[in-house]
Amino acid sequence: MWRKKSRPRMLPEPKKKTPAAVEVIPSSSDLPPPPWIDLPTDVTADILHRLGAVEMLHTAEKVCATWRSVCQDPIMWRVIDMKDSGSCYDTRRLGSACRRAVDRSEGDLMDINIEYFGTDELLHYICVRSSKLKRLRLSCCKNLSGKGLSEAAKSFPQLEELQILFMNQIVVEDIEAIGVACMKLRSFTLIKHDAISGVGNGNDYSVAISKAMPNLVHLRLGFFGSTITSRGYQAILDGCPLIESLVRIYIQY
Repeated sequence: MWRKKSRPRMLPEPKKKTPAAVEVIPSSSDLPPPPWIDLPTDVTADILHRLGAVEMLHTAEKVCATWRSVCQDPIMWRVIDMKDSGSCYDTRRLGSACRRAVDRSEGDLMDINIEYFGTDELLHYICVRSSKLKRLRLSCCKNLSGKGLSEAAKSFPQLEELQILFMNQIVVEDIEAIGVACMKLRSFTLIKHDAISGVGNGNDYSVAISKAMPNLVHLRLGFFGSTITSRGYQAILDGCPLIESLVRIYIQY
């Protein structure tokens, strides 16, 4: 018996998949340079200076070749601000960073600020490499002795400004030695907690300053726990004839 052949069943064609959009990420060579690359060198230098020495050494110089070049210029290290206001850097790392900064100045360091981490060894390292230093600020450096400071002062014949803040280990004899060593000193600041140290009083320091620092023009004094009487002020006026400003800083707790 003849049977009618059935037509083959046609399967529907599979739907073509629409290719997904692919994001093309340009290579680094195709990206435009960051905006700070084209800044004038002096503007870049000013920006980096505002960061401070620690950030320049540990962060800024790693950003790009331009910043690295600016950070390695000895001119950038004529002024070194080594602050330690509760930063994540320990004193050992700060001391090491300070030495690196001094080395980069190549002997032309003019101004340095050290807070908390200063030691006799660090100051000696600075003094043998920085005979041109004109300004020195030391704050809360409990591991820096009076002898260490007075010895280092002998290597700073060009020093014109000195600030000693909250370092009770610095006594009257140290102030006298510093004054004798730094005859070009024009500005001096001394703030102490004599009630804590129990050493000296305001008049003793005033007399020492009047004898050892005759060329002072600006003087700022602050003592917690002791006072300066008219005798101390008169000694300063008699011994420092060039004085233009005498400021007494009152410390309250």
